[in-house]
Amino acid sequence: MNVQVEKQENNMALLTIEIDAETFEQAVDKAYRANRGRINVPGFRKGKAPRKMIEKLYGAGVFFEDAANDTIDSTYADAAEESGEDIVSMPELAVTQLESGKPFIYTARVALRPPVKLGKYKGIKVDKIDDSVTDEEVDAEVDRVRTMNARSIEVTDRPVQDKDTVTLDFKGFVDGVPFEGGKGEGYPLTIGSGSFIPGFEEKLIGAEIDKPVDVEVTFPEDYHEESLKGKPAVFKCVVHAIRAKELPELNDEYASDISEFETLAEYKEDVKKKLAEKKRADAEKERENKIVEEIAADSEVELPDAMVDTNVDMMIRDYARQLQMQGLSLDQYMKFSGQSLDDLREQMRPGVIKRLKSSLILGEIAKQEGLTLSDEDLEEVLKKQAEDYKMEVEDLKKMLSKSQLKEIRENSEIEKALKFIVEQAKEKK
Repeated sequence: MNVQVEKQENNMALLTIEIDAETFEQAVDKAYRANRGRINVPGFRKGKAPRKMIEKLYGAGVFFEDAANDTIDSTYADAAEESGEDIVSMPELAVTQLESGKPFIYTARVALRPPVKLGKYKGIKVDKIDDSVTDEEVDAEVDRVRTMNARSIEVTDRPVQDKDTVTLDFKGFVDGVPFEGGKGEGYPLTIGSGSFIPGFEEKLIGAEIDKPVDVEVTFPEDYHEESLKGKPAVFKCVVHAIRAKELPELNDEYASDISEFETLAEYKEDVKKKLAEKKRADAEKERENKIVEEIAADSEVELPDAMVDTNVDMMIRDYARQLQMQGLSLDQYMKFSGQSLDDLREQMRPGVIKRLKSSLILGEIAKQEGLTLSDEDLEEVLKKQAEDYKMEVEDLKKMLSKSQLKEIRENSEIEKALKFIVEQAKEKK
């Protein structure tokens, strides 16, 4: 294999990768063996026709496409490493030579890690962390947990109130005509949850059980269904059941039931302590973000579009996996949300750009300050990860590719750099 690198503008490069004719011939033969069982040749049983006969009948390049794809798949990773370049995007591939008896040549257009021009990163001034907790905040948290422990009771002697959960039949009309998706029967709705279009839930307050009520609303201008945007609508509703939450009495008995403490005072003190810990953790994270943002504002780095696109694609794949775990496909989510895939990409792009710039800047700080990870340090990181996965470190190493090991090393160096700039920061007076 021979790899040539041509540097281009905007931190891009073109790799020209040449595979010798013998290696490509082996790939063509592999493609023949994989496909011969599906090809009909008069006078031969399926799978028994010689390669030369198939090539004569269907053309000399009948197996070239499969062979080319297989060759690229099996050689690109090694070619990228052989190039010696720090590649940060998926390749844009093109075949430039594909002939019998000649080397197979293809190109890969890739983004390279862009240079970073650091601004000031030591002694960044930040606000002092305030982890004080007020009595009002403690009471709010106690009430939140109390609400979670509330009983749901059926209500029959009053109309609908805010926070009730109702069982509802409804049918929507626009200009006196029912519209698709505007009908529901036995629908559970919590008043004040914001599940329906603005105004709908509030207008159910006061409705009585089994008595029809008309709810007049206007669809928002940004509603996902084009035909309903900004349109006035009438929903004919009937509430069949009302359920309300009955809060437990706030006393020592309640505190001992839901916590390890015997008294309400002890329970509240523990709530206050945990709120302070969370406040401090949140404040420290916010301070880290502000320090990085200030450094980024004073530094220069130009991201290649291909690098951003690759990371957006990775984020979408991760998001699709998360949706799948919830029993929803990405296509289904697109339909429900009224978004297109391009909308989702544009929505994710600013966050990806910010994250990439921060990572590159922190990586450069690690380099400047000699915070790179030694082989011994990497070993410790891998041991910790192996413990988290409940496996032997050597088994973990066998599972990790070179690119994954590189990513683990870089992430650890970024963490070191982040710790460094936070330690160097100064509190505002």
